Amino acid sequence: MKAPLRIALLTLSSISGIQVNAADTNDWLLDSIPDKWEYKSAYTQKLPTDDNWWRTFDDPTLDSLINMAETKNYNIAAALSRIEIAKKTLDVAKSAYFPNINVNAGWTKGQSSGANGAAVTNASPYDYFSLGASMQWEIDLFGKITQNVKSNKAAYNASKAEYDGVMVSLAANVAKAYINLRTYQNELEVANNHLGEQEKVLKIVEARFKAGIASMLEVSQSRTVVASTKASIPPLKAMIESSVNSLALLTASYPEEIFSWLSTPAPMPKVVYGANLGVPADLLRRRPDIVQAEYQLAAYAAQVGLAKKDFLPTLSLSGSIGTQSHDAKNLFGKHSMYWEINPTLNWTLFDGLARNYKTAEAKAQLEAAVDSYNYTVMNAVIEVENATTTFKSTMQTIELTNDVIEESKRSLDLSVELYKKGLSTFTNVVDAQISYLTNQDSQITAQGKALTAVVNLYEALGGGWNQ
Repeated sequence: MKAPLRIALLTLSSISGIQVNAADTNDWLLDSIPDKWEYKSAYTQKLPTDDNWWRTFDDPTLDSLINMAETKNYNIAAALSRIEIAKKTLDVAKSAYFPNINVNAGWTKGQSSGANGAAVTNASPYDYFSLGASMQWEIDLFGKITQNVKSNKAAYNASKAEYDGVMVSLAANVAKAYINLRTYQNELEVANNHLGEQEKVLKIVEARFKAGIASMLEVSQSRTVVASTKASIPPLKAMIESSVNSLALLTASYPEEIFSWLSTPAPMPKVVYGANLGVPADLLRRRPDIVQAEYQLAAYAAQVGLAKKDFLPTLSLSGSIGTQSHDAKNLFGKHSMYWEINPTLNWTLFDGLARNYKTAEAKAQLEAAVDSYNYTVMNAVIEVENATTTFKSTMQTIELTNDVIEESKRSLDLSVELYKKGLSTFTNVVDAQISYLTNQDSQITAQGKALTAVVNLYEALGGGWNQ
């Protein structure tokens, strides 16, 4: 294509039969588009319940949490309600294809004036029974009703794409909150393990101080390390509780209902990368927000066409048939019948430029929708790039940190042994303790980031991937 990203990925589709009039859009695009786009089924986005992407982490607890969220989350329920509202709105638009038929029955009693003419006469009383039916029907001669149906159908499909987006976002948010929980729990476990080892070293230093072979400075340094590690524990516990609260909200549960279940520490999920790094542009079109933007663009394009059709005449057909009689027994007599039929062509020639303004408004909304769509596509590309880059870098960090941790452990063991033998200062022990704890924390953090990057990539692609 000639144009940059703004139009390079613009793919107005005719999903579910929705067609976009190219004449209604080309004025605002940097390149022309065909009259109709085919939305290929190969790129149809799957719901999380269909692709089960999170099962690659091999974590039954995560499986259960996402299942709870899918069945109980209030955002899902609200999105379903919006789909139902849009469907009913579409049904209302379709009902305009059919005539309105009314049936009426009644009894009328009254008196007509005798003084309406030039000569005054006696007033004329009357009373009669009536039974009849009437019909009004706007014939879709110029496609105005069809255009309105197209607009509402696109809005309905946009609401379904929004639901898909809510589902994708929900599964991703549950997974990320769960990864955060396990990250903090593993960091807490590491802190507690190091605290136990640091307290053992402190006892050694205190014993050496009592024996007169260590200084009070060494005792103070060791106590500082222990106190510092203890100080890191309360924030970790708070973040664990906060993560549980987040999961409670996502699963529409109260925190106390799931806290005992999730508070038990467990290993981090497996870091599994299931997507190819070369992501084709067509794959991005599975994203629910891109599909939703396409439908919204189609709806606004249809509204432009609908505004233009207001300049055309409307053809309607109305009629009535019934019977009237003073006596109910004659209500169905052959002389009691009446009927009329009224085909009407109505054409507004001047309305104070209201239709011009309405058309201009529709075009402005379409232009805004085009910009919104192009931004959505650009944002999708960047999110995929960011997730991919983050995953690569964190995996490299994990690999390099493994060697750092091994050397940190060896350095700590050696520094403690040398200190016991009086061959090294305690400062080396302190440095080794802090370095070992920091490196283990860094590795856990990197594992959490790698897992989150995989989830972010899933969310950026709008669905799962082929393994």
